[in-house]
Amino acid sequence: MKDFVKQSTKIICIGRNYAKHAAELGNEAPSEPFYFIKPTTCCVEDGGEIIYHKITKNLHHELELGVVIGKKMSKVPVENVMAHVAGYCVTIDVTCRDVQEKCKSERKPWCISKCLDTHCAVGPFIPASELAHDNVDMVLKVNDEVRQSTNTKNMIFNVPTLLEYVNRHITLLPGDLVQTGTPEGVGPMHIGDTVKISIPGTSEACFRIVDDC
Repeated sequence: MKDFVKQSTKIICIGRNYAKHAAELGNEAPSEPFYFIKPTTCCVEDGGEIIYHKITKNLHHELELGVVIGKKMSKVPVENVMAHVAGYCVTIDVTCRDVQEKCKSERKPWCISKCLDTHCAVGPFIPASELAHDNVDMVLKVNDEVRQSTNTKNMIFNVPTLLEYVNRHITLLPGDLVQTGTPEGVGPMHIGDTVKISIPGTSEACFRIVDDC
């Protein structure tokens, strides 16, 4: 499943799954999971370039643990969902924050703020046997400055709960990616920045922010 990006049919993105992140954007923590979907054309892999599209003037990073599906899932109960997980990766949910806020203020769907080309940066695949999903340290640095740092213990809803909730309604297929939410510390990136994401001691990926030519 190392080439899961080539097999993926969709990216499920969980919102507001860390209480401090919900608070920093002025939102309440949810009482149940909620999600949106990115197309697979968003994906860019380690060493790639994240495009600063002309539609935005406030491009944000959101560090997240990605869960890679290994076997088809549909209405699988929570006690069995982890048997369908192939592995994990560290990711960035790239967000056009100004576009998102404008859409919200106009009461419009805000998928355009999340779904642009290269706006899902993914690190290398980590087999499920090599990572304990409920105790993962993650770090995001911009130009070597730490911007986000957390442990998945801080999630509101853990990985099994998220997968069970999503697969009640949407069939998950091998290669599909579930981004599990971002911690506090989201913030801007600029053209020319180097952004590194890591699970220290396990995985690292690096990306460059480039102009929309």
